[in-house]
Amino acid sequence: MSKRSLYALALTGAMLPMAANAECGEVSVGEMNWTSGGIITGITAFLLEQGYGCDVTVVPSATTTAITSLAENNEPDIVPELWVNSAPVYFELAEEGKVIRASDTFSDGGTEHWLVPDYVVEENPELGTIEGILNNPEAVGGMFHSCPDGWGCRIVSDSLAEAFDLEGNGIEVFHHGSGETLAGAMASAYENGEPYFGYYWGPTAPLGKYDMVSVDLGPYNEEIHACNQDTDCTEVGVSGFPSADVYNVVTADLAEREPEAFELMENVTFSNDQMNSLLAWHSDNQASIDEAVVYFLQNNQDQWMSWLSDDAKANLEGMF
Repeated sequence: MSKRSLYALALTGAMLPMAANAECGEVSVGEMNWTSGGIITGITAFLLEQGYGCDVTVVPSATTTAITSLAENNEPDIVPELWVNSAPVYFELAEEGKVIRASDTFSDGGTEHWLVPDYVVEENPELGTIEGILNNPEAVGGMFHSCPDGWGCRIVSDSLAEAFDLEGNGIEVFHHGSGETLAGAMASAYENGEPYFGYYWGPTAPLGKYDMVSVDLGPYNEEIHACNQDTDCTEVGVSGFPSADVYNVVTADLAEREPEAFELMENVTFSNDQMNSLLAWHSDNQASIDEAVVYFLQNNQDQWMSWLSDDAKANLEGMF
């Protein structure tokens, strides 16, 4: 475990003395090991410390380690950005009353897409649908940029490529060797105004930097999508991607012990576009997680102030 506090102090020099709040004690917050998870944990820790006077401990974590720790140790008290589709034990713990979904981390959940640049759709709106792309493969470069081997999206995209018969319709399926080359191909095409057609997910920095259009693959079908995810399934079919549930989770113990902290977590949520843009700012400026936390706090004060209790607002008023 590690302490990480006073994010603004080192970067703004604008920190004011925090008002004492004897009612808030020790609170542990899990920090997922990816950028958005780190930023959300930083924002949460800052508000708990400076607004509510909590003694916050940030716990390095990840999906599996977080849900295992919740199951075995009932900690950390707060786990922001838990992708519950990758943590099925969450539902058992929720059913047992041990954990609580405080809020949706992202307004649209986690999203997956087959994408084309906005400029190709502006030139030919038909390219916003898979049928339009199959009828005009050269207009999207005649290639589908797919996921690296070992990624879950590789399996689903392979299934969809078969269901839509991409190669039979003149579209080569190219599997990238890494996430970096997948993102790089999108960036290179967009910055040069070239045709492009490929997979990506959000919230992520590339979707904050480039105006991409999610291709209409048709409605989501739970049964077909489950088959498309299974390498042993022989009856792949056509289905759009579902959004993934991503929650800010707290323990029932925290909700009872620190009700104001729980109420704060009930309000902490971000739109997908906002997180895409924040991640793009972090990437473009080669910023640290702490710098991204401060950037968010400085530029979205009305939003995060609306999450706070009256006492916490008073503690943080005028800080930025």
